[in-house]
Amino acid sequence: MEDRKITVVGAGTMGRGIAQLLAQHYVNVHMVEQNQTILGEAKEKIRGQYEILREYEFITEHEMNEALGRISLSDSLQDAQNSWMVIEAIPEVLELKQTLFQTLEEFCGPATIFATNTSGLSINQISVQLMHRERFIGTHFFMPAAIIPLVEVIRGDETSNQVCDEVMQFFKKIHKEPVLIQKDIPGFIGNRIQHAMAREAISLLEEGIATAEEIDTVVRWSLGVRLLFTGPLEQRDLNGLDVHHHIASYLYKDLENRTEPSRLLSEKVQNGELGTKTGKGFYDWDKDSQAAALQMKNAQLLQLMKWIRK
Repeated sequence: MEDRKITVVGAGTMGRGIAQLLAQHYVNVHMVEQNQTILGEAKEKIRGQYEILREYEFITEHEMNEALGRISLSDSLQDAQNSWMVIEAIPEVLELKQTLFQTLEEFCGPATIFATNTSGLSINQISVQLMHRERFIGTHFFMPAAIIPLVEVIRGDETSNQVCDEVMQFFKKIHKEPVLIQKDIPGFIGNRIQHAMAREAISLLEEGIATAEEIDTVVRWSLGVRLLFTGPLEQRDLNGLDVHHHIASYLYKDLENRTEPSRLLSEKVQNGELGTKTGKGFYDWDKDSQAAALQMKNAQLLQLMKWIRK
């Protein structure tokens, strides 16, 4: 991996997580960020994440220092030239992403793979104005990017088979679980299923069926425990498709199927109740509870991954 240079554009939470992941797997990473404050904080924040990994014995102090040495920083997109791949991790605004990749085409040769990290924007729309759409691909990481194994690799209409194969093989070599999505559909797979579940959960809360805590408890201690080992389609086979068909025949028509965000969700957004970023959402959050919850959940994920590796 050390002979491949990858440029990560964007040093926010996702960009830092991607850089951390790559560097700890012996990839030379160049981070580009034009906001000087974010750029100045990037390496220390990545060090902080490595310290957590070190605490759980995922890496040694020597490995951590070596990984940090593989990360370089700049504020110039021109430094992306000679990269094997450029991974974009800037805000989810279509026009920003389009402009960024058009600029990158001025500096990078046609052999450089362009990858966008998007939660659901169209791969085809992002790349529509590029000259070399055959080298453009989607790489959707899940937060925290250095811990969650999955990467959705999304093929655009013009993406070449060679680029798909190279990207899939690369992620396997750095111990990720890549899935190649053959069609550019909104939300890809993970977010479509996640939003379908969230839509039903919000509807249940809106109808007063249970509290937010109780709904989350049902999901965590039934579906959540099982989903790591059995996906929804395999579980249908285990239960029996005839059983599922019978339940579906009366339950589907009662499930939430609105095509717009729910009234409850819209009201919360209008009232500035945005979750941890404002201190109130479906739950109440103060600064201490926010930090404690995030730290605990990341620690639990790390413990789970350590158990899986064993």
